[in-house]
Amino acid sequence: MLSHGGALSGITFNERMRATFVITGEDIHQLDREYQTGTALVNPVHLRESLNHLRDLLFDMRDRRSKRNGRTRENRKYQDKR
Repeated sequence: MLSHGGALSGITFNERMRATFVITGEDIHQLDREYQTGTALVNPVHLRESLNHLRDLLFDMRDRRSKRNGRTRENRKYQDKR
């Protein structure tokens, strides 16, 4: 869907940290129907670029979350020493 002009409008995570990508766009329902029926066609280069973009976003979010959690642990250690 991204490789056909859809826009990533959000990423949500469930309790098991599985990601759901929220993709919006004018023809999104038609693209979804084509995907579901197996009639979707895609430029393989655009598909790869879209997948790489999503993967990079997930890694960036994971790294930011790890840093944030690491800081929280450090803050707790500091507070416990008082």
